[in-house]
Amino acid sequence: MAKKVNVTPLHDRVIVKAAAAEEKTAGGIIIPDTAKEKPQRGTVIAAGPGKKDEPVTVKTGDTVLYGKYAGTEIQIDGDDYLIMRESDILAIV
Repeated sequence: MAKKVNVTPLHDRVIVKAAAAEEKTAGGIIIPDTAKEKPQRGTVIAAGPGKKDEPVTVKTGDTVLYGKYAGTEIQIDGDDYLIMRESDILAIV
């Protein structure tokens, strides 16, 4: 379940908790920290109300796919999150 944060994004922005990076390959090889790829999947923690004529389509708890370099990394209560525009989200899984 998504952790509740007491930060409300403005307009069409959403806060996403990135999924953990893969630790092993399908063949069982352990991936070192330097070779891990940045995850492109996460869970929506909070969503803003949207723009005047465009409400936000994602909601809290949705699992989403986003671009590799999307969003800005932020830290809230010691946890790492990404804050991004809804347009940076590619799909809801």
